[in-house]
Amino acid sequence: MPSVRPISLTEHRDHLATLPSASFLQTPGWAQVKGEWRSESIGWFDDSGQQVGVALVLYRQLPKVKRYLAYLPEGPVIDWSSEDLGAWLDPLVKHLRKQGAFAVRIGPPVVTHRWSTAQVKEGIADPEVRLLSQIPPEVRCPEGARVLTQLTELGWQHQGVEGGFAAGQPQFVFQVPLRISTGSTTGDGRQRTEDEVLKGMNQLWRRNIKKAAKEGVEVTVGTRDDLAAFHELYVHTAQRDHFTPRPLRYFETMHDALTADAPETPDRFRLWLARHDGDLVASTISIRVGEHAWYSYGASSTEKREVRGSNAVQWAMIRDAIAAGAAVYDLRGITETLDAEDSHVGLIQFKVGTGGEAVEYAGEWDLPINRLLYKAFDTYMKRRG
Repeated sequence: MPSVRPISLTEHRDHLATLPSASFLQTPGWAQVKGEWRSESIGWFDDSGQQVGVALVLYRQLPKVKRYLAYLPEGPVIDWSSEDLGAWLDPLVKHLRKQGAFAVRIGPPVVTHRWSTAQVKEGIADPEVRLLSQIPPEVRCPEGARVLTQLTELGWQHQGVEGGFAAGQPQFVFQVPLRISTGSTTGDGRQRTEDEVLKGMNQLWRRNIKKAAKEGVEVTVGTRDDLAAFHELYVHTAQRDHFTPRPLRYFETMHDALTADAPETPDRFRLWLARHDGDLVASTISIRVGEHAWYSYGASSTEKREVRGSNAVQWAMIRDAIAAGAAVYDLRGITETLDAEDSHVGLIQFKVGTGGEAVEYAGEWDLPINRLLYKAFDTYMKRRG
């Protein structure tokens, strides 16, 4: 059974560098982005002392009590194909209990199901289909099924999502595979060309990308100084689309932390700006860790929507991911709902146009350590939600 102990930030970074990829939420830099949480880097070590796993743990303190929810977003980074996950998770829980955790929340980075673009489009068009899970998936992942079974047997509790977005990390995402492979999108295989990816998009997306080019939309990579312009457009987007925007300081911290985390990788954090005749019409943030590229945040102007800046900037990010040798371009969360009347469907339809696939992950799982405190915390979160 591997042992668990705290590790340095250097040990954390060095171990991640040996892997094809890992979630950016498990990088040491992410701890600085979430500065309101106490953080700790931990490692798993085999009998010979070789490091075989890593995790970023975020601790959220209960009010007035020195007890914590230990949260491992989209982690830990361990061998999830193991037939004995208890050998990995038991020493983790033992360590976190000593740190004062009343409960542990993990997000196994393991895929359970995949649906094709065609299936998602058919589901939206079918009035009888309201949820993605009502459609038989194109791919059922045996490893994902094993993980769910083992976690249930070990006493972990799945944090279910009903239709909308989860309070934590998304269980359903939309991804564009950038590698032709017989296995997962992060497996070995031939890199897809720009032309192949473009042909996989729907007619509207291809037309909009072409229109943006014809209208003279220019997409450039920005610097930290350009974050203020991004943020101004992002606040405008938040007002239009009715969500609460994050402050500018959050994005400055994200830029500084993720850039410092991987100075040898200039596209770990990248700001994109789409301009038309000098006007900023769309702006996005992308993140890449190894073979996985994410579209993280986006903003667009209500004016000049006809020049299709949002399509142009997405295409620039996809081309950049292909050039970097990424295996997958991840547009992040979608809701499970396919109800045509639901306000979230527009976001799904935008992402579906890229010709990728809907992907379900294992989701987030809790293990109560102190059941009384966990129940009180659960009740508080439900009331707050």
